[in-house]
Amino acid sequence: MNPGIVTASGVSRHAAAALEGLLIEMADDEFVIGFMDSEWTGIAPILEEDVAMSSIAQDELGHARALYELLAGLRADGLDADAIAYDREPDDYRHSALLDHARGDWATTMARRVLYETADAARLASIGGGWPPLAELVGKVRREERYHGMHAAIWANRLASAGGDARRRFVAALEMLAPDAGSVLAPVRDEAALLDAGILGRPFGDAAAAWRLELAGLLGPLGIHLELPLATSPRAAAAPRSEAFHWLWGEFTSVRRSDPGATW
Repeated sequence: MNPGIVTASGVSRHAAAALEGLLIEMADDEFVIGFMDSEWTGIAPILEEDVAMSSIAQDELGHARALYELLAGLRADGLDADAIAYDREPDDYRHSALLDHARGDWATTMARRVLYETADAARLASIGGGWPPLAELVGKVRREERYHGMHAAIWANRLASAGGDARRRFVAALEMLAPDAGSVLAPVRDEAALLDAGILGRPFGDAAAAWRLELAGLLGPLGIHLELPLATSPRAAAAPRSEAFHWLWGEFTSVRRSDPGATW
């Protein structure tokens, strides 16, 4: 098969295969963190955060849906966005290791948000204009994600500056999650094809370096310094998932499994 042959999507077959991998990873990240954080609706520490977390989770699920729809348009198997989102087994999801932990307490949720939002911002900033449907979507997503990042930064400052148990829990959660934080920016399989096609504007290794600097700029003034190992290999197409994710999968697929004709 000649990798230079252009598909109906307007990119080479080689780049199209790599693009599918990029889309599923981005979509699964948004999908999983969206459902995870939606669990705070009604039980957040203060009323305003019930509203804020519900809105943020809804945004993330909307981003996931848009990415799944782009992916469905590329795939040759005819699966629609609902089928891609809900009909896989737990170990077939490609979300980052950072999002495979249990929801945890509020400090853990905010620590995960800080790590994810900053890494996701670096990833979104790496998308080039080589495939207009993705570039156009990312432009919209970045405008919405800016507010998610601001929300996470506000809570990082609030928890770290509070001292006592609040700071201790927040720092402990950051240290617990830090070893997996770099997985958000794991190299994409066949990344060179995406760079050649202009779908990526920079390697994810460069994005990870920028992310580390941004995170240090956010946490350093708060007296928090993390060791952030970076992922050196692409995410596996299928990998054993945590018990926490198996439980979450059971929750978000329950309606689909009870009524296969349901849509989201």
